[in-house]
Amino acid sequence: MSEQQRTWTFAVNVTPKPGILDPQGKAVERSLPHLGIAGVTGVRVGRRVELNVAAADEAAARAIVDHLAGDMLSNPLMEVYAVELLGSAG
Repeated sequence: MSEQQRTWTFAVNVTPKPGILDPQGKAVERSLPHLGIAGVTGVRVGRRVELNVAAADEAAARAIVDHLAGDMLSNPLMEVYAVELLGSAG
C-alpha cells in the first residue's frame, strides 16, 4: 500500500430480489410463532461480506467494492446488494 492510499472497510449486504422465492426466509418466518414471536412478516435471509480495500479515496474504494459486489458477491438475476461504509484507517 502506498503512502497515498488509505484502507477503507465496507460491508456488502446481499438479499434476494423482491418476488424471488426465499425458502430460508420463509422457514424462519414459519418458526417464529413456535418461539412466541408474533407480528413479524416478510423475512428475507441474505448474507453479509465485510472487506478492506486500499485506495486513494473513498470513491475509488467504493468503485472496487461495487464491481466485486455486482460481478462476484451477488447474482444480479436473483439478488440485490447494498454497500455500507464501515470506516477507514490511515
